[in-house]
Amino acid sequence: MAEVVVRDDMVWRPMGVVFGLTLAFTMLWRRVRPLAAVVLGFGGLMVVDLAAVFVGGEPFSLYAGMFVVVLVYSLFRWGTSQQTAIGLAIVLLEWLVAVTTDFPGVADASGGLVVLLFPAALGVLVRYRRIVRTQRFERIRFHEREMLARELHDTVAHHVSAIAIQAQAGRFLASSRDLDGAARALEVIEGEASRTLAEMRSMVGSLRRGNGTPEVFAQRGVADIEGLATAEGDQGLRIDVEQCGDLDDLRPSVEAALYRVAQESITNAKRHARHATRVHVLVDGGTDTVRLSVSDDGEHGLSNSRVPGYGLVGMAERVTLLGGTLEAGPGPDHGWTVHAVIPRREALT
Repeated sequence: MAEVVVRDDMVWRPMGVVFGLTLAFTMLWRRVRPLAAVVLGFGGLMVVDLAAVFVGGEPFSLYAGMFVVVLVYSLFRWGTSQQTAIGLAIVLLEWLVAVTTDFPGVADASGGLVVLLFPAALGVLVRYRRIVRTQRFERIRFHEREMLARELHDTVAHHVSAIAIQAQAGRFLASSRDLDGAARALEVIEGEASRTLAEMRSMVGSLRRGNGTPEVFAQRGVADIEGLATAEGDQGLRIDVEQCGDLDDLRPSVEAALYRVAQESITNAKRHARHATRVHVLVDGGTDTVRLSVSDDGEHGLSNSRVPGYGLVGMAERVTLLGGTLEAGPGPDHGWTVHAVIPRREALT
């Protein structure tokens, strides 16, 4: 409006007002309808340029209309691939019509093309930067979900497996009139349920405080592996824990991984080891590495040829992330053996 009032050399003033306001309204929906905004803006400029040629008068120019370059940015920032192709063709066609109907010279024509293509390149750059940023956040969310899922699996599966085994033993003892044995089984079930509830509350509390999952991983260590030996008492599957070597000054992440691998291996033995009566856990601290071995005395057979499921995958991921190795398979004589080796210190990169 200011340009129409101030400029003395402007032709078609009423059309300038209408056309300028129409272009201005395209800014309101350039993000949701980028192609339509480009068609209206550059298509309108093309019609005006061609009309000036047919009428034979002075070419119409509206300096304020230069803001249509923002529409080019919007097209490449929010438009689809098909929309950008169509819109780019319309933009280049308008540029060709403009330089043909009123040729400003090679330098000015080339400069005008650069002015049109620069917002397009900027839109592409911002668009893909946004895509990369979104993908990075998605990878972070996926990694966090994986860690939480692994932690829930390792925590809940171990205790629930113990509860299920004790419940089966309690039913058998109750049916055989051994009320004392049934009462002891209920005590074990109560203890396992309390520990499960406590660990779940600890995990939920860690998330509520915004500290994330590292606090969850650090809450268990090598010293807690001894507690796995007494989880069953002298009923059901016997669990022996042996620790030797230097187990001091280990990284919290290493201690947490050792505990979770031992816990998951014991859970797998409870679930899958056929006719097993004993599980032996050995933690050996060396100068550069810490070794963990978990083996049971179950029978070889189809039921013991465990398919690598989420538990084994989760153990392997924990150990690999710390620069270690994990092997799992049938023992030389009987049962199943899990062997993990984790460096004591973080690898230098």
